[in-house]
Amino acid sequence: MWGIIVLLTVGLYNMFKNPQGSMGVKNNIIFSEFLKEVDDGRVVQVEIQGKNINGVFSNGKTFTTYAPEDPNLIQKLSDKGVSISASPIEEKMPSLLGILLSWFPMLLLIAVWIFFMRQMQGGKGGAMGFGRSKAKMMNELKGKVTFNDVAGVEEAKEEVEEVVEFLKDPRKFSRLGGKIPRGCLLVGPPGTGKTLLARAIAGEAGVPFFTISGSDFVEMFVGVGASRVRDMFEQGKKHSPCIIFIDEIDAVGRSRGAGLGGGNDEREQTLNQLLVEMDGFDTNEGVIIIAATNRPDVLDPALLRPGRFDRQVVVSNPDILGREKILKVHAKKISMAADVNLRTVARGTPGFSGADLANLVNEAALLAARKNKRIVTNQEFEEAKDKVMMGAERRSMVMSEEEKKLTAYHEAGHAIVTINEKAAYPIHKATIIPRGRALGMVMQLPERDEVSQTREQLHAQMAIAMGGRVAEEIIFGEDKVTTGAASDIEQATKRARAMVMRAGLSKELGPVAYGENEEEVFLGRSVARQQNMSEETAKKVDSEIRKIVDQGYERARNLLNEKIDDLHKLAKALLTYETLTGSEIEDLINKNVYPRNKEDLKVEEDDQSSALGSIGLKPKIVH
Repeated sequence: MWGIIVLLTVGLYNMFKNPQGSMGVKNNIIFSEFLKEVDDGRVVQVEIQGKNINGVFSNGKTFTTYAPEDPNLIQKLSDKGVSISASPIEEKMPSLLGILLSWFPMLLLIAVWIFFMRQMQGGKGGAMGFGRSKAKMMNELKGKVTFNDVAGVEEAKEEVEEVVEFLKDPRKFSRLGGKIPRGCLLVGPPGTGKTLLARAIAGEAGVPFFTISGSDFVEMFVGVGASRVRDMFEQGKKHSPCIIFIDEIDAVGRSRGAGLGGGNDEREQTLNQLLVEMDGFDTNEGVIIIAATNRPDVLDPALLRPGRFDRQVVVSNPDILGREKILKVHAKKISMAADVNLRTVARGTPGFSGADLANLVNEAALLAARKNKRIVTNQEFEEAKDKVMMGAERRSMVMSEEEKKLTAYHEAGHAIVTINEKAAYPIHKATIIPRGRALGMVMQLPERDEVSQTREQLHAQMAIAMGGRVAEEIIFGEDKVTTGAASDIEQATKRARAMVMRAGLSKELGPVAYGENEEEVFLGRSVARQQNMSEETAKKVDSEIRKIVDQGYERARNLLNEKIDDLHKLAKALLTYETLTGSEIEDLINKNVYPRNKEDLKVEEDDQSSALGSIGLKPKIVH
């Protein structure tokens, strides 16, 4: 189309610049001059075509003129002995340029219509390809991923390896009466490697592998999604045996009639067609569906039954061994120093998904490049871990001295309570440098992966959360307390609510689960669900939540009043060093050893008033 437009533009330019084209240059004269030349006898030949006259002078030059209705012209030419030839006006066929010029507006309208139709369909299948599937066949030669590139999800990998083995050698399973599975649903939190696992299946299977997103089925026209499902399975049958991977299947597989997704007819028709194709009258032998979602709770029950998705493979966050393997996979792509211990990095990243670990390795490489280093050292890994877990440092943020002092005591309060709580996790780092949305933070790291917590650990966490607020009250007084503990109070309240209403850890209410006051968004408004409990029970629940929070508050107050000297010592060190590691805090509190052997910060333990006077504060012990 662009070529046609360019040709038309060039043709129009040439036509208007040189209207005569290649006809040659002729001498145009007026009719009176033509008559004078005839009378003088200098015209020897003329050709009359309608009212146009082309002729030749006696000197050989040609001319052309336009003749009006003159009945005496022929007689005059004959008298002068001019050779006369006449012919009617020929109706010439239009040139190719003329045809293109006449059809240009229509062609332009057709091109614009095709363009918009392709845009409405995502550019697939031409102007009439609404119902064609958007599934793409994976090219194994480009970016091939195998099971060697997938780590940390060994159980899930074993499940899908069986599917791949079945496709390679179906007789091994069918000789005992086993049938090929119809569908496999990958379930897990975001970033755990569900799509990567599907790509590994494509690399290992050696069979055609189609991939499509759940949102590709849904269109503005009703019935298009169902047509695409049919076309997708038709392609699968032609390439049987094959694998079809549907990513984010919850976009089209939500429960019908539950009000989720607005009751869209197009989505429900698409889901109905998918259910029929997976297990209906016309079974699709040799077509295996592998789908991924992080919202299995919203999927339609008919989609999850055996015969459609025969197995559900849980792809969960990796444990410490899995995290180490994932780090090794990603560390192959960077130049890493010999002193980097990936087991230590894995231990310090509990709860990280595969995507988080890949981001951590990439951040470490970027930090090393920013420092003009040739290899990535342990220091970059530590900085990257802090950046990913706590946010980037905001050193440009201007804080007054009073705010720094308050932040230092707030974080010191958290840290002192953490050290003295036996069930608390060890401190990883304490800082008063603003990171993310926090002015400071104390970060804890568990020594090992844990899937559950004891009552003792939960109460310890409650006391730690209240440590910052209590430290502010003890040092600065109740009137100087700030809103800095708002996040701590919110987390403590949520933890207490979960203990009472979900975990059954309240002695007053017992091991009973109570309806939680959840919120839903309906028509743009937040609507609270009705609680499944009486008003009297709701009062008891609120009373127990308040009781657990108050216990943590008093526990933190007693600890900080008892360890007030340690509180001042740690706050002073934080004001000086800004960031302290867990081992540095332990050495400071237990051994009175200051970081980097700076003894000038050490104060006499028996002269507490001088320590407080040095930063302009007066001791205030609240019992």
